[in-house]
Amino acid sequence: MKYKQLLPNKKGFLVVLIGFLLMSTVGVAQSTTVPSHKGKFYFFWGWNRGSFSNSDIRFNGANYDFTLYDVKAKDRMTPFSFNDYFNLTRITIPQTNFKLGYFLNDNYTISIGVDHMKYVMTNGQSVAIDGRINAGTPYDKVYANENILLDEDFLTFEHTDGLNYVNVEFKRFDDISALIGMHSERFQLNLTEGVGAGFLFPKTNTTLFGQERYDEFHVSGWGISAAAGINFTFFKHFFVQTDFKYGYINMPNIRTTKNTADSASQHFTFFEKTLVFGGRFRLF
Repeated sequence: MKYKQLLPNKKGFLVVLIGFLLMSTVGVAQSTTVPSHKGKFYFFWGWNRGSFSNSDIRFNGANYDFTLYDVKAKDRMTPFSFNDYFNLTRITIPQTNFKLGYFLNDNYTISIGVDHMKYVMTNGQSVAIDGRINAGTPYDKVYANENILLDEDFLTFEHTDGLNYVNVEFKRFDDISALIGMHSERFQLNLTEGVGAGFLFPKTNTTLFGQERYDEFHVSGWGISAAAGINFTFFKHFFVQTDFKYGYINMPNIRTTKNTADSASQHFTFFEKTLVFGGRFRLF
């Protein structure tokens, strides 16, 4: 896989990098009027858009072993409707983010949550293939750096329910209200930045060689990420936050059929943009 494909959005990477650089400079701008957050819990819910680098995907089974190179993919955002986005029985249908965290002190937090992204291989693309197929299909042969069309008869490959990145994050919050002349206990503007790691628990939708579709949750790999963003807190307890997250995902054990001998593997980078709404509170 070419190095340049590891950067699905260079501007996003720069945003994350700049956030970390600012972390060391804005700490002196803490507003003395802001109430302490130490010991508070927080939660949020919101939505994301994602982009992914091209990836090489290897498919392995008893009668086949082949690799598809530089496969393109995209996210799948659910069209907006109040029913899908705010109906409690359907709110997990869109690409969503959930997080529960705790303020270790006024600046540092630890949290656990799920980034529910969606990864959809682009059908209709032509890619290079190496390997063999001997499964009683029209595609049976030995391939040596040939091109193949990824149509629905050959392959459907999606992590659409979804590409679930279950992660723990360690983040820093810096109040930068004073930098814009904001001096109020009711409204604060915060810069956030941090790192995270976790595992991938996708529900992969796959049809291979026209076989029966497989669609089950499975722990498939791991991921790491870095994020930076802006948090606007109002009336001390509520906030709106947007983050830019850049990360790496490695999934060496993706289930593709009901046969446990069949699997796929891939690794790629992602760039995620989020908009979330949440609250802060004390339990005691």
